Amino acid sequence: MLAPFVKDGPFMWPLLFMLFFGIVVSLERLWTLTRASINTKEFLTELQEALRQKGPEGAAELCSNTRGPVANVIHFGLLRLNRGIDHVEKAIEESGAIEMAFLERGMVWLSTVANIAPLLGFLGTVSGMIGAFDAIATAGDVEPSIVAGGISEALITTASGLVIAIPVQAFHNYFLSRIDKIIIGMQESSTQFIEELIQLGYGADGKK
Repeated sequence: MLAPFVKDGPFMWPLLFMLFFGIVVSLERLWTLTRASINTKEFLTELQEALRQKGPEGAAELCSNTRGPVANVIHFGLLRLNRGIDHVEKAIEESGAIEMAFLERGMVWLSTVANIAPLLGFLGTVSGMIGAFDAIATAGDVEPSIVAGGISEALITTASGLVIAIPVQAFHNYFLSRIDKIIIGMQESSTQFIEELIQLGYGADGKK
C-alpha cells in the first residue's frame, strides 16, 4: 500500500498527508452533522405542545434536552422572551449566525484538499517527466528502462491526486447539502416559533 508513496517521487508524501487529512476532516464533519440533524417537524410539534401546556419554561426544557442547532436557536430566543418579541427575534438571528459558522467549520479544508491534491499530482507528473528527459539526455539514447521510472512517477502521482480529490469533493458537496438542509430547518423553525408566540398572545413586553 505504501510502496508507491515511498518510491514514486517526493510529491507522494504530501499527497499521503492530504489523504489522511481529508479522511479525518470528513469523519469529523460526518459525526457533527449527523448529531446536528433532527426531525424538525416532530420537534416543532413538541415545541408547540410544550409552549401551550407548560409555557416558556417547558419549551426551554425541551430545547435543552434536544441536540442540534435548531433547538439551540429556539432555546436562545426563549431566554430573551421576558424582554419582548423583538429581542427574541434578534437573539435567534445572532444564535443562528453562530450555529451556521459551527456547521460550516472545516468545509474550507475539504475544499482545499480537493483543489490542491490534483495540483500536487500534476506537479509530480511534471517532475517525473523532467526526470525521464534528464535520463534520456544523460544516456544519449531512448531506452524503455531509462524513462520507465520517470513516466511511472508521472502517472502514479497524477492518479493519486485525482483519487484523493474526487471522493473529498464528493464529501464536500454532500456536507454542503446537509448544512443547507439544517439551515433551512433553523429558519422554518424560527419563523413558526415566533408566529406561535404571537398567537399565544406574547407581546412586546414578553408577557401575555
